[in-house]
Amino acid sequence: MKNFLLFLFVCLSLGVSAQELQRDTFKTASGKDVVITCIKHATMQIKYDGRYFYIDPVSTFKPVTDFTTMPVANYIIITHEHPDHYERTAIGQLTRPQTITYCNPAVARLLPNVMSMENGDSVAIGSDVTLKAVPAYNTTPGREQFHPKGRDNGYVLTIDGLRIYIAGDTEDIPEMAQLKNIDVAFLPCNQPYTMTVEQLVNAAKIIRPRVLFPYHYGDSMVTRARLLLHGTDINVRIRPYK
Repeated sequence: MKNFLLFLFVCLSLGVSAQELQRDTFKTASGKDVVITCIKHATMQIKYDGRYFYIDPVSTFKPVTDFTTMPVANYIIITHEHPDHYERTAIGQLTRPQTITYCNPAVARLLPNVMSMENGDSVAIGSDVTLKAVPAYNTTPGREQFHPKGRDNGYVLTIDGLRIYIAGDTEDIPEMAQLKNIDVAFLPCNQPYTMTVEQLVNAAKIIRPRVLFPYHYGDSMVTRARLLLHGTDINVRIRPYK
């Protein structure tokens, strides 16, 4: 016990978490690694070929994150302007002159020097990466105001053939049927703002990703998604995206 307390004290003194961030590694078509690091909630880091992508970085949304301890961003991708997805403090900590930020038009009105993308827009990021903005919105009556149709983005990030769908805040919308050959999907699960577990399962069955990460899930019982998708070929991975 004494040694453990000493270890904990040293970790806290150094600002080191006793629990490391969880990472998942995927192979691209040419055999390169794509490493996805779970930071929290809707925030993740994607590393590929020496480049760092950050999705919806926020620092003050608990647990507090100090992005100055992480590699700076080559690219920042923002789905929409809600404070658990968009925060200028985190963006400032990650941004350098070479950093490129992609976002929906609502964020572009708040943040200078960014690339605004509407639903349906695509952009090439170098020779081997593409980013496409796709719809993300609420459909349940009485909840449309949270994420109205046409305002926010989800994204399909294709890295050397590996297709990653980052849904943003959405329900199981009809446009998901147009998503093809998705390798990795991040689907949100917390009503009233996004999906119920049942909606998440329905979305997964529509998209048919090889790997599914429930994210943005708060107190939702996302372990049920694994049970409800048992027997399918979808690998459900639960990470601390609370």
